[in-house]
Amino acid sequence: MTTENVQIYTDGACRGNPGVGGWGATLSYNGKLKEIYGGEPATTNNRMEMMAVIKALGALTKASEVTLHSDSKYVLQGINDWMPNWKKKNWQTAAKKPVKNVDLWKQIDQLMQGHNIDWVWVKGHSGNPGNERADELANLGIDKL
Repeated sequence: MTTENVQIYTDGACRGNPGVGGWGATLSYNGKLKEIYGGEPATTNNRMEMMAVIKALGALTKASEVTLHSDSKYVLQGINDWMPNWKKKNWQTAAKKPVKNVDLWKQIDQLMQGHNIDWVWVKGHSGNPGNERADELANLGIDKL
């Protein structure tokens, strides 16, 4: 079974926090580029960062080797550090409180299955072309509302 090698850049944006928000992602594979974006009228920046990941992973049509770039430490820490313990504790924090944004965390957890994902943090607004384009798409998601 061959797997696709996919490079993904994701970003979320919010005008006001909470406020109107947008998400954007680029997916590149086999020399092709796919760009996706969308928005929500009332949300938070963290939710838009997560939604960008959800929509990007949801766009994959088969098992893939993925390098996913995000400027969200919240998303990357959640996936790499917090999620395993949240799952063991039935989606509760160490303080026995419900995990914030649990609906989106569960979607990410489900969408990760079947893929080998390397999660990479990139500094936002630092000239990285993939991150800059994902940011433009996230803002386009807001503008299109």
